[in-house]
Amino acid sequence: MKTNLSLDAELIDKAPKVSGERTKKSAVTLVLKEFIARRWAEENRESISAFNKKIEEQGVWSEGMRSW
Repeated sequence: MKTNLSLDAELIDKAPKVSGERTKKSAVTLVLKEFIARRWAEENRESISAFNKKIEEQGVWSEGMRSW
């Protein structure tokens, strides 16, 4: 989808250098993906913590099935 945005030129120029991406588009895409992932993790922190606690206490369901 094509979108036109007015963004701070200085930030857009710095984004590829800081991110290591080759293009401004790929740098902005990376930043948006990281932002979304970070927000998702924040919103689901309690559930993730509860799941990790359950795994620590009970192990994973397939642990008894491993042959190695």
